[in-house]
Amino acid sequence: MEAAQALGHEVWITQMPQLTVTQGKAWATLIPVRLTPVKREGDRWISAELWFSLDQPQLLALEEMDAVFIRTDPPVTVPYLYATYILDYIDSTKTLVINSPHGLRAANEKMYALQFTEAIPETIVSQNKQVIREFVEKQGAGVLKPLGGKAGEGILFLEAGDRNFNSLIEISTKQGKEPVMVQTFLPAAKEGDKRIILLDGEPIGAINRIPTGKEFRGNMAVGGRVAPAEITDRERDICLQLAPKLKEDGLYFVGIDVIGGYLTEVNVTSPTGIREIDLFDHVNLGKQVIEWIENRAKNK
Repeated sequence: MEAAQALGHEVWITQMPQLTVTQGKAWATLIPVRLTPVKREGDRWISAELWFSLDQPQLLALEEMDAVFIRTDPPVTVPYLYATYILDYIDSTKTLVINSPHGLRAANEKMYALQFTEAIPETIVSQNKQVIREFVEKQGAGVLKPLGGKAGEGILFLEAGDRNFNSLIEISTKQGKEPVMVQTFLPAAKEGDKRIILLDGEPIGAINRIPTGKEFRGNMAVGGRVAPAEITDRERDICLQLAPKLKEDGLYFVGIDVIGGYLTEVNVTSPTGIREIDLFDHVNLGKQVIEWIENRAKNK
C-alpha cells in the first residue's frame, strides 16, 4: 500500500464481509486510506503512532480498481471460499486480482507443493494413524503440519518412540476426521527455513528464518530469528519448476519455503517477509510489485 501511494496511486481498503454481487458484478464498501510510511532507524523499521487516516466509505464496483489484492491470512475457511466466489465476478479484462480467486481455491498452501515431486522432501498426507506411524518409523523422524495452518501453528515434531505419539495424531487429525501432512524431518532446519518471494514466477528476494532456543520451528511468529539470505542455484531451479504452474493458476505473488534445498510450502494467501528483505537488502519489493502491475496494465 505504501509503494502504491508513493507511485501516485489511490489506495482503498475493504474486508471480506463487505463484499457483494449486484448486477452480475463484484462490489464492496471501500474506504480510501492515506498512509504515513515507515522509516528506517538502524536495523529496524519504525512506524508513526498515527500511521494511517481514513476517508468516507463508498460502495463501488471492484472493476473500477486497476488491481485488487487479497491479503487475508489463512485458514481458508468456508467464508473465505465464499469471498473468492464473489471475487470471481470482477471483470479480469479491467482489473487484475492478486492472487486469482480460482488459484487460491486450487492451492492449499501445504498440498500445492506435492505436485513438484523433484523439489519436495519425502511427504505423505493422511489421517490414518498407522500410515503416519509407519512413515515416521521409516524416516526416523517427521514433521506434522495441519493442512490449514499458518505461522507455524500446530506443527509438531514426531518420533515413533514418543509415548504421546497416538495422542498427538488423534488431536491433529481430530480423531481421524481430517488429514494432515507429514514430511521427513530435515536436519538442515536448524540452519534456517528460507522464505523466497516470487513475482510472476520469478524470485525477487529471500530471508532466512532460524529457530531460537529449544524451538524447532523457524517461523517469525514463534520467535524465529531473521537473517539475510542469498538464493542458491538449487532454489532458482525450484522456482523454475514452479513458475509455469503458478502463472497458469494466476498465483502472481507467492512466498515459498525451502529447507536444505527442499521445497516445503507454497504460500499464496498473504506471504510475508517483504519488510525484512527490504531491511537487509536495501531494496523496495513493494515498489517492484506495483511497477509490475503498472506494466501489466499497459500491455493489456
